Parts: sequence; C-alpha cells; structure tokens
Amino acid sequence: MGLAPAAHGGNRTGRVFTGDASGDFLWAALHRAGIANKPSSRRADDGLALTGARIAAAVRCAPPLNKPTIEERDTCAPFLERELAVLDTVRVLLILGAFAWTAVLRILDRAGEPVPRPRPRFGHGAEVVIGDRVLIGSFHPSQQNTFTKRLTPAMLDDVLARATGLAARA
Repeated sequence: MGLAPAAHGGNRTGRVFTGDASGDFLWAALHRAGIANKPSSRRADDGLALTGARIAAAVRCAPPLNKPTIEERDTCAPFLERELAVLDTVRVLLILGAFAWTAVLRILDRAGEPVPRPRPRFGHGAEVVIGDRVLIGSFHPSQQNTFTKRLTPAMLDDVLARATGLAARA
C-alpha cells in the first residue's frame, strides 16, 4: 500500500510505482524477495508481474507537491475501501509510509475491524494485528527517504522478508 501515483511515475504510466525512482527502489526489492519477475518497470505493459502481491495506493491521483491532503485521502477512501473488501483473503498488508498507514487504519476501523485504541503508531517495522490481518509499516521508498538512507535496500528487504514469512504461514 503506497501513498499515491507520482506525477512522473504512476500518473504518467498508468501503474503505481512504475517509471520513477520510488518504483525502481521498490521493484528491485520485490524482485529480490521473489515477488516480482523483474527488478524494474518503466511502462505498465513491460511484462512486470507480481506473485502473491498487489500494489495499491491510498490516493488515486498525483497530488500537488506529492503531498496529499486529508480531503484527498477522504475523497479516495471509498476506492480503497472497495479494494480492501475485494482482497478480503489478504492477510498481510505492507504499508509504505505514515499517510497510507493512517488511511488503512481509518478504513479498517470504519469496516468494523478491531483497530486498537489508541491507534497503532506508524514506524518502519511497526507491526499490528487487526482481525485476520497483519499490518507491517515501512518507510516509503521515495527519494526523500532513499537518498538520505532513512530507508535502505536492507531495511526494505527485512520488512519484505517479514511480510512474506507471515503470508506463507497464513
């Protein structure tokens, strides 16, 4: 679960995390984890395929300055609600960034899931069980995080290993 399509990535290509540096970082990690068949994706029709995973976003359009507003989150919430409802057998959600973490918690809460009070705080490696699902937090693979080493390939590999391990047991 990501933030939103980037203006020069997913918004341009038609697939989230495709054609931009955030996607390059994420696809490489998904490839190392055995989830993606290729380590990069430049176009929506380039043959990239995922096994046992789906990419979604909290907001459906590229927000100005890559910073969605609360209004945009709430406007797009029905789309995310439907997506999570359709994916009702999914047991592990890897949430990329605090904005998406908050959006997912709000939707699960509105759906009647047992979201703990106070709401679980986001952090890299944060983990919470909500009903039949486990949410795992990771810093978003934006250049702001990867260039500063706030998120390294090893850090993303670690949370992906945790997510895939939990999914294998589900």
